[in-house]
Amino acid sequence: METPEFVVSWPTLFITVDWVRAHCVVPDGFRRGAPFEMYPWQEWCTLNHYRVREDALWIPEQPLLSTAFHNRRSLIIAPQKTGKGPWSATGVAIEAVGPALFAGWAGEGDGWACSDHGCGCGWEYEYAPGEPMAMRWPTPLIQITATSQEQTDNIYRPLKAMIKMGPLSDQMKVGEDFTRILGTMDDDDPELNRIDVVTSSAQSRLGNPITYAPQDETGIWTKQNKMTNVGDTQNRGLAGMQGRSQETTNAFDPTQKSQAQTTWNSKAEDIFKFYRAPPKHLSYRNKAERRKIHQVVYAGSGHINLDAIEGFAAELIEKGEVTQAERFFGNGMKAGAGTWLDEIQPWKARAKPREVPDGTAIVLGFDGSDLDDWTAIRAETEDGYQFTPTYGPLKLPTIWNPADWNGQAPRLEVDDAMAELMRRFQVVRLYADPPYWATEVDNWAKQYGEKVVLRWYTQRPTQMQAAAERLKTDIFKSDSTFTHDGCALTTEHVEATHKETRAGGTKDNPQYVLTKPEDGRKIDACITSILCHEAAGDVTAANAWVPPRKTLTRVTGRVRGY
Repeated sequence: METPEFVVSWPTLFITVDWVRAHCVVPDGFRRGAPFEMYPWQEWCTLNHYRVREDALWIPEQPLLSTAFHNRRSLIIAPQKTGKGPWSATGVAIEAVGPALFAGWAGEGDGWACSDHGCGCGWEYEYAPGEPMAMRWPTPLIQITATSQEQTDNIYRPLKAMIKMGPLSDQMKVGEDFTRILGTMDDDDPELNRIDVVTSSAQSRLGNPITYAPQDETGIWTKQNKMTNVGDTQNRGLAGMQGRSQETTNAFDPTQKSQAQTTWNSKAEDIFKFYRAPPKHLSYRNKAERRKIHQVVYAGSGHINLDAIEGFAAELIEKGEVTQAERFFGNGMKAGAGTWLDEIQPWKARAKPREVPDGTAIVLGFDGSDLDDWTAIRAETEDGYQFTPTYGPLKLPTIWNPADWNGQAPRLEVDDAMAELMRRFQVVRLYADPPYWATEVDNWAKQYGEKVVLRWYTQRPTQMQAAAERLKTDIFKSDSTFTHDGCALTTEHVEATHKETRAGGTKDNPQYVLTKPEDGRKIDACITSILCHEAAGDVTAANAWVPPRKTLTRVTGRVRGY
């Protein structure tokens, strides 16, 4: 089979494409009800998913299921409105009542007749000699899966329309929350022969031994929203039934560590991956070049009007959300809309770990939480080296996740760590954000001096934006001396930090506040990085750095003098 872009030269269930044309319909639009004709890219993805291993053996008493196929899973990355949802619905139809399993190699005169498979439409297909043949699942159990009920409708809504308006209605009975599959080996079992709609909240359905899982928008499936756990659970259920799965998504945000990103980075050889990358030499910010990018990534999706796509993209760009437009419409794997650092690489490139001796003059930044967010202390030296100090005999980092402390920030532990840092280093300035920690900050000011410990409120939008921009400038500026220790937790928090535009400012310099991303990742160590960098800048401006303090010497186990 040859298309303008794709050539199939290996065995596959060619019948699937023709079966879809005969049984599935266009779910909406002016062509609603017409036979569903796959675009070339959709055919390519379907035939790769059903690519049969050349050494697959046909054993009627114990037929091969997933192991008959070259690919155990598929990942399709494509921009919005390319037709991923309706195409995924056709995949569900195939797995529910269509030619989904390998059934041996065709001889002369072999074919498929719908009348043999519980369908009264009269359609037949003649195999070429040597072509892989197909059969239905005897007891299918399918889970259409997404982050929310609304997201599952990307697949379930067009599937329901296909069933109601075409011959699939002979074999499936549509319900609001699930669809019953008819004509199977055991129609009476309520736990089998059905298509369920599943989200992270559908715990009762997760863990079932399923045969197929179309997983929608896995680019936003993260550990924080518990969807990667859903994916792992489904994969275990699929393994038990020798079933398979298929992921569809927009280009993922590489800072979110999503399931799509994990699948994309996997070195497993039995995962089919489809992704039309935008040409690297073209800029999405340039309108003429953006048009060329859209022509590449939307190639073959005949219903797409590129003028309409340009309108949506341009509107997002006007709002300052160019990365969101580039991911959704340009198919670019870019950091998400509103990310504080447009890219994380410049931050990572500043990592130059080194030891900071006790007695060194430093400044500190402190951001404390109570229940949900993290608490952190970061430090910076006079020459612009920023690091996460350690404390205690175990040299633990001064970043505390409340989940590790029975759900609450360990206030006494933090206080002990602060006291140790004050003893070990020559702390010239501490900028501390007081909310939730006002009592502790007041005590520190009394203990270590009002001129050393200063209350620095991060909730002041203008001052906080200015401080954030000063650190951002030093991260990106080529002649900046700013470096850091490469702390992995801090890097994660810097990656996660987003900005939300607020009223005020100018078009070229809009005002913003720093926010957490919707997926629940934390940003507290980034906030402390901004605070201690601001403290370092203010101390430099005031010419207030002091000489290093002599380090403690230890004689016969006792501390003696400075």
